[in-house]
Amino acid sequence: MKTLFNRFVKDESGATAIEYGLIAALIAVAAITAMTTLGTKLGTTFTAVSDKLK
Repeated sequence: MKTLFNRFVKDESGATAIEYGLIAALIAVAAITAMTTLGTKLGTTFTAVSDKLK
């Protein structure tokens, strides 16, 4: 029983999966933020071009 517990404590595969999940979440948040900012700027640019064409 003690060796099973020691093996469980030393197993880091679960921690690695959690770290990969956190990294993926961080990348997703950064991507969403960048796309939102880019979308807003593109909308402003297209509106300005449209106004000048009128």
